Parts: sequence; C-alpha cells; structure tokens
Amino acid sequence: MRTNALTTTEDRTLVWDGCLNVRDLGGLPTASGRQTARGAIVRADNLDRLTREGWDALLDHGVRTVVDLRDAEEYKPLLPLPEDVELIRVPLDELAGPAWWETHGRLDGTPLAFRPYLEHCPHAAAALVTAIAGARPGGLVVHCGAGRDRTGLAALLLLALAGVDRAAIAEDYLLSGPNVRPLYGMLGLPDPYRRIDSALAEAGTTAEAALAATLDGLDPAGYLLAAGVTPAQVAAVRARLLPDA
Repeated sequence: MRTNALTTTEDRTLVWDGCLNVRDLGGLPTASGRQTARGAIVRADNLDRLTREGWDALLDHGVRTVVDLRDAEEYKPLLPLPEDVELIRVPLDELAGPAWWETHGRLDGTPLAFRPYLEHCPHAAAALVTAIAGARPGGLVVHCGAGRDRTGLAALLLLALAGVDRAAIAEDYLLSGPNVRPLYGMLGLPDPYRRIDSALAEAGTTAEAALAATLDGLDPAGYLLAAGVTPAQVAAVRARLLPDA
C-alpha cells in the first residue's frame, strides 16, 4: 500500500521510509513575490536506504529523476531503482579534484566550505545545473549521504538561482541539523556537530553568517554562465522552480 508522500511537520517535509532528511524545495518566498513550485525539486539524504514503501512515496510525489551527488563507490542501494526513474550522477567530491581537498578539505562538512567550493569548482556547479536542465519531465530529487553538505550546497545554488530570499535559504539549510543528527548514533559514528561547531567557533562565525557570506555578492546566473552553462539551461532550471515566470 502506498504511503502519503506529503506528511508534514511543516508542509515541505516529506516522509519517505528509509530516509531522515527529505523536503520539497517548493513554497519558498522569492524576490518576485512568488513562491517556488512544489513537487519540482526535492532535497534528500541517502536514497540507498529507501524501503519499497519509501520508493512508492517518492514516486507518488512525482519524482522521475534522481541526481546523486555522491561518488560512484558510495552507491549501495538496498533495492533496485524503479524502472520509471532515471539516475544521474554528479559526484561533487570527485569533481572537486585533489587541489580542492588539499587546500580546503578541513572545511568539509561545514557551511564554511560552500563559498570556497563555488569559487574553486565552477565546473562542478555547471555539471549540476546542466544535469538538472536536461532532466526528463516530472519531479527531481537531489541527494547525497546525509543530505546536508553536498545537497546543502546544491540547494543553496538552485534556490539562489530562483531568487529565493536569503533568509529562507539559510533556514532551509539549518533544518537538516536536527534531522540527520540521530543518524550518526544509529550508525555508531561520532557526532560531527562537535567538529562543525568547533570549526565555526574557530572562524569566529556561525552557520547563518557562513551561509550569508556564501550568498553575499553571488550572481548565480552570471556565475553559471561564466562556468559554461548556456542561457537556455539556466532558464530551464529556473523554470522548474518558477514555472511560467
């Protein structure tokens, strides 16, 4: 029996059995006064853990494309991908390359990494947006492992491209913390938030301020065009989140 794909604590939160950190990027305010479209793009944690009921909920939400931001070796699904869902890989860590990790690897897992990543890896951002622009009709989900870091960066860029209010972008990022924190205990792993909080304190900042610094002066369309994304592809991604704009 299929579950209701839109069970909410606030009405963007999605319950997909096997995941902990899933929400629709619709319903967010933009500079134009409109809200982003529901059902267009979803952000999520590790879809490998989805049960059959979880995949049913994903399908019921209209998702027909999965954009996996992990490296290929991280892909270990419990169940095969449904036949009517397309998988696109955009491995952000691999695309960053060794130079990025040597210079900025210590920031990985914190929002302090976002601005340096965008500055040093425009080709990776371009690969993400190009993949989404060319995706088949229907809903699309972007995910990584915890749905916080690589997915957080992707969501930030996509929402900025749609003109979403900066405070709303930051608020969306911060929702991941309480969602994914229990995961580490379940897996017997150390709580990464001690390291994240320590890195932010050492930098004399907060997560909110780090996100604001990432967005400060960022012209997402200009940035992507300079990275090789075509005007038509930029327009196609905007149109997913803001149809009939």
